[in-house]
Amino acid sequence: MNDPNVPDLTMPRPVRDSQSEMNEVVLPNDTNPLGTLLGGRLMHWIDLAGAMAAHRHSRNYVVTASIDHLDFWVPVHVGDLVILRSSVNRVFHTSMEVGVKVWVENYISDDCHHVSSAYLTFVAVDAGGRHLPVPAVIPESEDQRRRYDDAGRRREIRRAEYERRKANIR
Repeated sequence: MNDPNVPDLTMPRPVRDSQSEMNEVVLPNDTNPLGTLLGGRLMHWIDLAGAMAAHRHSRNYVVTASIDHLDFWVPVHVGDLVILRSSVNRVFHTSMEVGVKVWVENYISDDCHHVSSAYLTFVAVDAGGRHLPVPAVIPESEDQRRRYDDAGRRREIRRAEYERRKANIR
């Protein structure tokens, strides 16, 4: 018998339940000798922001399985505010694609620019590292439905690339 006070963790959840925002002020230790943000530091923040959305959706531990292509479009300087917004785009069985969009805000000059976007795949695991099923995600807006559909296409591309690499290893 189900306890009405315990949430059913298998029920599909809307995208909005996974939406997360993380903010970081760029400090000198985060930058290269030119005073711009290190790409590796931004990748670390992207991974953390993505994990927050995956945790919120799956309500389990998650591990990063992959990250798709990543471009850095504008430089980020010491003192800038970096804003990372993430949400689950689509769930497969034990994995989920999370989109992370990164903005830089210079609060002194009052401008904001898109820095980067990334798609990460996370897998839900238990404390022993065994894969766990993830509840489906429910896209509610037109933009969320587009991202849901695009995630399916990206997954097929990732799978084809995996098979190509596997064949070349043999």
